[in-house]
Amino acid sequence: MAPFKKGPDFIDAGWLSYAAGSPCRNLDPFLMSSEQIVHSFLENSAGANVSLIEGNRGLFDGLDPDGCCSTAELGKILKCPVIIIVDVAMVTRTVAALVMGCQKFDPELDIKGIVLNRVAGPRQESVIRNALHQYCGLPVIGSVPKLKENLFPERHMGLVPHLESEYARKAMDWVCGVVEENIDIDALRTIARTERLIDAPFQENRIEPSPFAKEKPRIGVIRDRAFWFYYPENFERLEQLGATLIDIDSTRERLLSDLDALYIGGGFPETQARALADNRSFRVSLREKIEGGLPVYAECGGLMYLGENLIVGEKSFPMVGSLPMDVVLEKKPQGHGYTILEVMGQNPYYKIGEVFKGHEFHYSKALIKDTRGMTFTFKVLRGHGIDGVKDGLCKKNLLATYTHLHAGGEPRWAQALFHAALQNRRRGTELEKQNSGP
Repeated sequence: MAPFKKGPDFIDAGWLSYAAGSPCRNLDPFLMSSEQIVHSFLENSAGANVSLIEGNRGLFDGLDPDGCCSTAELGKILKCPVIIIVDVAMVTRTVAALVMGCQKFDPELDIKGIVLNRVAGPRQESVIRNALHQYCGLPVIGSVPKLKENLFPERHMGLVPHLESEYARKAMDWVCGVVEENIDIDALRTIARTERLIDAPFQENRIEPSPFAKEKPRIGVIRDRAFWFYYPENFERLEQLGATLIDIDSTRERLLSDLDALYIGGGFPETQARALADNRSFRVSLREKIEGGLPVYAECGGLMYLGENLIVGEKSFPMVGSLPMDVVLEKKPQGHGYTILEVMGQNPYYKIGEVFKGHEFHYSKALIKDTRGMTFTFKVLRGHGIDGVKDGLCKKNLLATYTHLHAGGEPRWAQALFHAALQNRRRGTELEKQNSGP
């Protein structure tokens, strides 16, 4: 099965990847053009017996009254059949009115079936099934009762990631049992096999291998329990350009290995703060590499890690210390949603005046102590960033930002990091030649 997630979510996508045994791809009409969405879907569903896209929010909920970037819009872009999951607690015939409203609201949307959720009993289910058949002409392909237990734990940013959950396998086995018992899988397969013709788009932003790919710059990726918010496309774009990716565990490795660049994604450094703080030798080696000019690109959790201290509740944990700031974990989101950034400051990655679309979701707040030696890279046109106006702290060849970029929709990101790594590799080679002498 090929899993997909509508929207920029990392946590749900992680669970979908775990369930399917294959990478989940994010499809997002804000971050990606229609052509990029279709290309990603066709490329990553090829060979799969079925493709499943999990929507987000309500079916028609978007960024404006026209439903821009909604799940419904994604369904129409991909010409795919839609299954609506309806919470039926305390209602019967009204469900048919709601579903009929969805049908009439956008007749171009291909709604094929309904899953009833939180069903009280057989009598309620029978009334709803008959009403949906009579008024909407739609089959009920699943009926999930009110469940007394939920094995998926939650916290401030939603579900606890499967990487941290001790009960991930047990939770997955439980939900598989719920689905097998209450969902008509054969009916779902029949709907999924509905013939649809999607034209393969011309990819004007297709990544071509770099003419310098033979030099194979080494780009490290901190990928562990603290940092794992990464889109598969971000890695793939770097590899397509010619980079060699090196996985790094910031909680266990004692020293940062020799690299040409480093990529630190988002994640939950606050839940792994003790392990990060205890690995002092790694933190020191990373700080020294940054001072020596190593190109480092950090997003959200990566930004938090590069400050001096991470404050969680009443406790303070020492971090890398490359940026003169403390980061405080607040009780409410400090930035949540899509972002639009304009490059306003000199940096090693982007040209001044370029505009990027991304997203942010962070409960942390950066308390900057001193701006000497560093600059802000981005002007925030939409979103919050670091202070509601600016985002992206740049110091030497380090750029740390709260905004996540998706390389499937923004190929300039991969090209920028690759070329920074390539230039650093060349500098290192030149220094070796100079030091070796005649």
